[in-house]
Amino acid sequence: MSLTERQKKIITFIENWFSEYEYAPSIRDIQIGCQISSTSVVQYNLDKLKSLGMIKSDSEVSRSLTLLSNRNISKYNYLPTDNETVAVPMLGTIAAGSPFPLPEEDSWSDIAGKDFIDLPQSIVGRGDEIYALKIKGESMIDALISDGDTLIMQHTKTVLNGQMAAVKIKSENTTTLKHYYNQGKLTRLEPANSQIPPILLDSTDVEIIGRVMAIWRLLS
Repeated sequence: MSLTERQKKIITFIENWFSEYEYAPSIRDIQIGCQISSTSVVQYNLDKLKSLGMIKSDSEVSRSLTLLSNRNISKYNYLPTDNETVAVPMLGTIAAGSPFPLPEEDSWSDIAGKDFIDLPQSIVGRGDEIYALKIKGESMIDALISDGDTLIMQHTKTVLNGQMAAVKIKSENTTTLKHYYNQGKLTRLEPANSQIPPILLDSTDVEIIGRVMAIWRLLS
């Protein structure tokens, strides 16, 4: 079994904390001390450490974190920094349907109640404002994006013409994934499927909410 550098850093921080204080660190303490992007990512890694039998805590009791005395860190291999993973929140599904719950710009540090997927840091960087969406539909099939694929997205309000983007159609309160082309007063949303016509909209009716960074697919 292996620990990531981040998990090793968290364990070391907790050990040092207990040597200085007589109470447990909070999740926010760990976030600040380990320079982690969000408390949700801290909680994700604490859950991993708990499943490995290295720590325990009571979710209903504040500052209940405890290091288990019988933990044997030496039996774990440490993944090198180049193989560090980042916990990316799965925010929902994108198609021509209900808008997914994108966090407000000032609340990315706390994404509660979401599932996470582990992705290599070499793909997503530090993971700031990165999220994942499940694809529903075949409108981008010619771009090798199939129904059920997972897209890795970066939260942004601007993209270049021709880039693949998640956009919100404000008048319909729907979202869709298309190639984006701003043509001045009009915006063209181009599918990657010859059987589906492009969507032409007033530019004021279109809001960019993310750009595609990568496709994540598990091969069976």
